[in-house]
Amino acid sequence: MAKGFFTLPEAKNEAVKLYRPQSPERIELQAMLQKLRSSEIEIPMVIGGKKVFTTDRVRMFPPHEIKHTLGHYSQGDSTHLAMAIDAALAARPRWLQLPWQHRASIFLKAAELISGPFRSKINAATMLGQSKNAYQSEIDAACELSDFFRFGVKYMAEIYEMQPESSPGIWNYNEYRPLEGFVFALTPFNFTSIAGNLSSAPAMMGNVCIWKPSKNAVYSASVIMEVLMEAGIPDGVINMVFVPGAVASEVLLSHRDFAGIHFTGSTPVFQEIWKKIGENIDRYKSYPRVVGETGGKDFIFADPTCDVTALVTAFVRGAFEFQGQKCSAVSRAYIPQSVWPSFWKETETILSHLKIGPPEDFTNFINAVIDEDSFDKLKRYIDNAKTDSDVELVYGGKCDKSIGYFIEPTVIVTKNPGYVTMREELFGPIVTVYVYDDNRLDETLDMVDNTSTYALTGAVFSQDRNSISKISEKLVDCAGNFYINDKPTGAVVGQQPFGGGRASGTNDKAGSVFNLLRWVNIRTVKENFLPPKNVLYPSFEPDVD
Repeated sequence: MAKGFFTLPEAKNEAVKLYRPQSPERIELQAMLQKLRSSEIEIPMVIGGKKVFTTDRVRMFPPHEIKHTLGHYSQGDSTHLAMAIDAALAARPRWLQLPWQHRASIFLKAAELISGPFRSKINAATMLGQSKNAYQSEIDAACELSDFFRFGVKYMAEIYEMQPESSPGIWNYNEYRPLEGFVFALTPFNFTSIAGNLSSAPAMMGNVCIWKPSKNAVYSASVIMEVLMEAGIPDGVINMVFVPGAVASEVLLSHRDFAGIHFTGSTPVFQEIWKKIGENIDRYKSYPRVVGETGGKDFIFADPTCDVTALVTAFVRGAFEFQGQKCSAVSRAYIPQSVWPSFWKETETILSHLKIGPPEDFTNFINAVIDEDSFDKLKRYIDNAKTDSDVELVYGGKCDKSIGYFIEPTVIVTKNPGYVTMREELFGPIVTVYVYDDNRLDETLDMVDNTSTYALTGAVFSQDRNSISKISEKLVDCAGNFYINDKPTGAVVGQQPFGGGRASGTNDKAGSVFNLLRWVNIRTVKENFLPPKNVLYPSFEPDVD
């Protein structure tokens, strides 16, 4: 077999297209939206490289137009999970033996496909299936996913280059191999890129995967699988299954060859998974890797010196882009009393001009929340806020699910910093503001630190460097990703490795070398060129009289 030290193509972030009126990308995307809307598709599971259809067909529809049918996907059961396990384990020997540069080539090609010929398709599928507008789909499905692949390959090579020192006459080196068994990738609806990365990152490092996408993101997941297959992923390396979560948990987490889970979703689900793994720990061939990002109660904290217009922009974008359905979305804000009047005047003006409607109309800033369960939960919080004495609903609050699951951008002001919407993750277009006394900044920082169990993202707005330093230090445990004078959303692969602690997850930083290290086992080899041939060390020699 030919050998070589290979230089990879330089990894660069995919340039974001802006979709201005009459631009080529906008015209192409509009045509793709029309094409996908005009036909109903049947989406199979993919197990061992084969399309698997079932008679249990589940209807897919846009959250913003619930009467329109996009198609159906084939729901599986425990027998399909057994098939997927067998297919993954059968594929493992050849996949781990494949030279790393060929694995790299598959994902580099996938990046080119996504950012090129599949760009409009993966964006349109995300817009229709997840009700995400054109710009949000672009930065997610097209740009971030191609970034995950390109930078993932870069970090893979960097890991292989991590080698120990060798002393004279000795050669020490690390061998990196995949985990022994299969990895379970359980992915969310809100980011197409996360769905692609959670299944692909372990595979990039030589693992085989069983991938269960969210039931609300099957439409875009099928495009990812199409891309990976066209890029040359071998049969059985990534197996895409559509099964109920409880069934997947029961079958996969109890299997002897379960080697790890790559997860993004809710904290309660992750905790149940962890508990299940603990209960089954004596069954496994090895200790499973548990990697998860679970959500947040993300904050903005402003001090009296803040730039108000910058704060307003970050507040509106951070709270209401993609209807607040980002793990990093602003859901609580702490504004000083001296800033509140000017801040709210600007914010209210901007909110009053934001359009709400389907993403096919590119002028709509707010689209639908993902499903009826989410809509109903969010509406309950809003209805309670309308009557609770601790809070005042100062903007929005209208909810309508007659056509799609639409909820207005909603702003609540509370007198109680421990109010429920300051503590619990809502995952929707609702943000709660606590207006604090300028003289009680330190006390308010303690509230930020202690109110929520989460620690994913947060932001400080200030023009005073001493204040920024103080606030950053005080809130050091509150956020795995911390932003200074910027919104706490929009982490970019290669620039802001993403993840948080506390109830927000294991902080393994998706899209970074730290995450990929979790998907390898390391064998350290020592070779002695001139091995010793005397059992006794010099210390055993007797003293000389």
